[in-house]
Amino acid sequence: MTTRFTDVRLFPRTPDEPAVDLTVQDGRIAEIIPAGTTPAPDGAEIVDGGGRVLLPALGDVHSHLDSNRLGQTFLPHTADGTLHGYIMNDRRKWRDGERSVADQASYALAQIIASGGVRIRSHAQVDSDCGLERFHGVQEGLSRYTDIIDHQIVAFPQAGIQREAGVVDLLDQALAEGADLVGGLDPVLYDRDPVSHLNVVFGLCEKHGAGADIHLHESGTAGIFSMEEIAHRTRELGLQGKVTISHAFALHTNPEKEVARVVEQLAEAGVSLTTVAPSIGSLPQGMLREHGVALGLGEDGQRDHWSPYGDGDLLRRTWQLAFTNGFRRDADVEACVDIASRGGAMVMAGARPEGVNLLDDAEFGLAAGAPANFILLEADTVTAAVMDCPSARDVYSAGRLVASGGELIGGVR
Repeated sequence: MTTRFTDVRLFPRTPDEPAVDLTVQDGRIAEIIPAGTTPAPDGAEIVDGGGRVLLPALGDVHSHLDSNRLGQTFLPHTADGTLHGYIMNDRRKWRDGERSVADQASYALAQIIASGGVRIRSHAQVDSDCGLERFHGVQEGLSRYTDIIDHQIVAFPQAGIQREAGVVDLLDQALAEGADLVGGLDPVLYDRDPVSHLNVVFGLCEKHGAGADIHLHESGTAGIFSMEEIAHRTRELGLQGKVTISHAFALHTNPEKEVARVVEQLAEAGVSLTTVAPSIGSLPQGMLREHGVALGLGEDGQRDHWSPYGDGDLLRRTWQLAFTNGFRRDADVEACVDIASRGGAMVMAGARPEGVNLLDDAEFGLAAGAPANFILLEADTVTAAVMDCPSARDVYSAGRLVASGGELIGGVR
């Protein structure tokens, strides 16, 4: 199938940037030419872009589809503010949701897709309380959108690996049943046994040929230790491109010289990072880019027992990434869009930045040859789109219109 998108402005940096015509064939961008210069191919469907901005589609590469409460009755926040308190508060209440885990995951996915998301990596809790129930629920929710969204699932030991009996066997079973990655959580400060914790994580990676995505809330020297150990094990086992550290708070709670040293180790090991644009502490985006470390953006929880924040809108989360960094210049805001789109795609694919411009990237960007995953919306520039977050968005996955105006298109679940 061939589609010609006419009169669109491709990732414009200025309001008067000239429009282009973009041809999509078999789900990929086939051609980009100045608007109105060449007739569309015979038989091509014509979509009038109307001068709208074309942005790359986004991705949520740190999500918890099993715990969100989007669209449910609001509940006041009751956790005690400690990590263990958050974990146990969620564990006491997750079964009280108004939808099943699968149906709630599906509901959240619809919001994410409608906002412009075409890829997701979701953690699913695995512990002695829920067994694999939450994992299976996320699996089922994701299965309803396999034709339009790239997805990965992490078997995530939210309550620790060493604290409870049976968790190792449950993680092993989840990986045998289709989990793409095994998770981990604060090996030093939560499980308090970093060697055993990481032995399990990387042992399961070896056994199943899987990747790992490890939550590191650890700051200061504890976080540096865990990062160094993860980088070392990644190199030793040849897992470059298959290991991600989420949050990585140690990168904003240590001296710059120490951070630079650890970033070099992460780059050498091919470890990627994800951020959720927290209110306190930003990752050193420029340093990571210079060292070729892939960085993706996620929303984390969404109106759940951990926090009332998060609404499934990935463009708004991109705004949050720019805001929490204090960015004002267009180039910095555009870099946030790059992280929210191409960065997440690289994290999921196990790739790393090679210094190629987004508009010249035929694998993950918006050049000819790349997947036709993009958003059309009304805005003056890329920065204006992020600042205004217009609700009227047309979302395309592999050249197919899957959402418009905040709603999924009929026939798309």
